[in-house]
Amino acid sequence: MVENYMTLADKSEGIYREKGSKFIALAYPVGSVDEIKDILALLRKRYYDARHVCYAYMLGPERTEFRSSDDGEPSGTAGRPILGQINSRQLTDVLVVVVRYFGGVLLGTGGLITAYKDAAADALEHASIVERRVETALTISFEYPMMNEVLRRIREHNARLIAQELKLECTLQVLISLSASEILKNQLEKLEGVTVDC
Repeated sequence: MVENYMTLADKSEGIYREKGSKFIALAYPVGSVDEIKDILALLRKRYYDARHVCYAYMLGPERTEFRSSDDGEPSGTAGRPILGQINSRQLTDVLVVVVRYFGGVLLGTGGLITAYKDAAADALEHASIVERRVETALTISFEYPMMNEVLRRIREHNARLIAQELKLECTLQVLISLSASEILKNQLEKLEGVTVDC
């Protein structure tokens, strides 16, 4: 079970030039395929006059959801080299897009691979890389008199409170590391009238 993962703190950019062609690389922290689609649609509008908008992404702490696109470049010359740069840094929840403006001179397969790889590398070298912990959400339900006991255990396990509804019957939502979630859940469920849903 993966407990921590590396991702980007914020968007970053890079550039590579070769024989008149310009390769603009943009790297983004992302959380879903829908977010990736929105960013790609925006970039295709912004760079409407570019020849190619190639990309690769990696999602999830386990790094099992990924995709790459050559967007009309010869197969394997753009998306795979971009994905290779994401993999070489063990990053996830990342999208790297490389926009190519054709300069009139063909670069050949090797030249394209180098250009897309180096553009992606430049964007990632300018990125601020952060380590994040894998978290899971717990919903805790209890009667108000149990508030102090519940909050004490939440604090002990460094869970983050993200939502609350406080009435006679209270509900708290917390984010907690995967490794601590089962321990906290077991402790809370031993308290009278407390239920926990994952």
